[in-house]
Amino acid sequence: MDKSPEIALTQMKKSVQELGSSTGKHGDPTLMRFLIARSMDPSKAAKMFVQWQKWRAQLVPLGFIPDSEVPDELESRKIYLQGLSKDGHPLMIVKSSKHFPSKDQLQFKKFVVHLLDKTIASSFKGREIGNEKLVGVLDLQQITYKNIDARGLITGFQFLQAYYPEHLAKCFLLNMPWFFVSVWRVVSRFLEKATLEKIVIVSNEEEKREFTREIGEEALPEEYGGRAKLVAIQDVILTPLED
Repeated sequence: MDKSPEIALTQMKKSVQELGSSTGKHGDPTLMRFLIARSMDPSKAAKMFVQWQKWRAQLVPLGFIPDSEVPDELESRKIYLQGLSKDGHPLMIVKSSKHFPSKDQLQFKKFVVHLLDKTIASSFKGREIGNEKLVGVLDLQQITYKNIDARGLITGFQFLQAYYPEHLAKCFLLNMPWFFVSVWRVVSRFLEKATLEKIVIVSNEEEKREFTREIGEEALPEEYGGRAKLVAIQDVILTPLED
């Protein structure tokens, strides 16, 4: 018989303590993301949660990654942070033609954290709930072989899976050229079934219309059929959270 969420949460909190850590200031919605990602298994969810805490402490000691730590990645202005989708999820757009494989892998990893943290935080209404989700758009328009970065894509999706469980609502791939199909096949092997189910490859006019309907014209930039202007992520100023 399946455990109720309340029982699973209680058992997870106990397991976290047994692993020498604490759920501390993290509310039930945050813990529930880890439980869902581990099929409501409190022990596995607790292990994943503690690994996430250790990872954050090591890579993000300040609690966030400031712009000053990722200057090379921000310089290309390849990430855009739009408003909220129809479902209330922040919309992040990646212009792949402006991306080149990083020579500094540590900075790239910090950049992934920077953009995911800022995108999620852009949906906070005064405070963090813990169950926020984001919508990603990977635009492959006009990419060349120089832009291909399977390692970077794998890193991004693996971070989402391991350290941002259940934060991804959906990811749309637009304008995929024929030579990218084999790259995506490689990347897909590293993705969990739950992640793959959230990825939509938009390849025809009907799918484009559905994509526009799902995101909504308010958040979608004009070049994608919406009414918004593209806004680079570094130009977005977030309102400080309430205490």
